[in-house]
Amino acid sequence: MMDWTDRFCRYFLRLISQHSVLYTEMITSGAIIHGDAHRHLNKHRDEHPVALQLGGSDPDNLARACKIASDYDYAEINLNCGCPSDRVQNGMFGAVMMKDAKTTANCVSAMRDAIDLPITVKHRIGVDDHDSYAFLCDFVGTVADGGCDTFLVHARKAWLQGLSPKQNREVPTLDYRRVYRLKQDFPQLEIVVNGGVSSVEQAAMHLQSIDGVMVGREAYTNPYMLANVDRDIYGSVTTPKSRHQIAAEFLLFVEHELSHGVKLQSMTRHILGLFHGMPRARLYRRHLSENAYKPNATIDVLIDALNVTTGN
Repeated sequence: MMDWTDRFCRYFLRLISQHSVLYTEMITSGAIIHGDAHRHLNKHRDEHPVALQLGGSDPDNLARACKIASDYDYAEINLNCGCPSDRVQNGMFGAVMMKDAKTTANCVSAMRDAIDLPITVKHRIGVDDHDSYAFLCDFVGTVADGGCDTFLVHARKAWLQGLSPKQNREVPTLDYRRVYRLKQDFPQLEIVVNGGVSSVEQAAMHLQSIDGVMVGREAYTNPYMLANVDRDIYGSVTTPKSRHQIAAEFLLFVEHELSHGVKLQSMTRHILGLFHGMPRARLYRRHLSENAYKPNATIDVLIDALNVTTGN
C-alpha cells in the first residue's frame, strides 16, 4: 500500500476498528537511514497496534533501520518480499527476494538481533516460473530458520516482467488452498492469508484454516467493512460506530492537523470511501475531490461534504 497507508489513513482506520493490526506503507531502509526518519516513522499514539513494513535486502541496513524505528513504539516489523513494482525490483527487494531465500533469512536474523520485536515476512506464493509448492516451502522453511515465526502470504504469485503492479494484484489466480496447505505443513508457524478478501464473512471463513487475514485494497476503498471486525473477529462487545460518528471524530483530528500546516487533501483523500454503497456517496466523493485540493481549502470543505450525505 505504498503512498496510501500513511499516518492519516491509519488514524482514520483506527477510528473504525480498535483491534485490527494496521500496517504502514512500505518504507525502504535507505529512506529511514539517509532520509527524514521522523517524517517516515512518526505516528499518532492512538494508532497502536501498528506494524512497520520495511523494504530492503541488505541485512546491515535493515538492522540499522530497525534500531532507528525502535523509538517509535511499533508492535511489529514486517519485511516486504511481495511487492512486484519496477521501482522495488531495481532496488533488489520486494518480490525478487523470494528468489534468494538465504539472503531473506539473513535479513530476518539481522533484524531480530537489532530489535526486540516480532519480525514478520510478507510474500507471494511464488514468483515468475518459481511457482511450485516445493519452492514456496523451501522459501518459508529457510526464512523460518532465520527467525521468522509469522508469514503473511499473498495467495497469488508475482510476475516480475510483463505485468504492472495493478495486474499483479488481479491477473495471477488466487490459490488459497496452497496457503492452507502451508499451515498444515508448518503448524508451528503463524500463517496469515492476503489477497481478494472483501468481507468480514470471507475473513471468518479463512480463519477456519489459517491464523489470520490481511485485507488491503478493500479496506481502503470500502473502509466501513472494518466496522464489525472487532465484534465478529475479536469478540468485542462494543457497538460499532456509525459512519457519521467516525466522521465527527475524524473532523477533530483534521482540525488539529490543519492548525499544524497539514493540507486538507492529505487527509480527506483517505476517507472518500467512508460512505461506500450509501445514498449520496457519489456527491460526497465529488465534493471532496473537487474542493479539498484547493490551496485555501479549510475544514468547511469536509463539513459541507458530510452535510451532503444527510441531504443538508
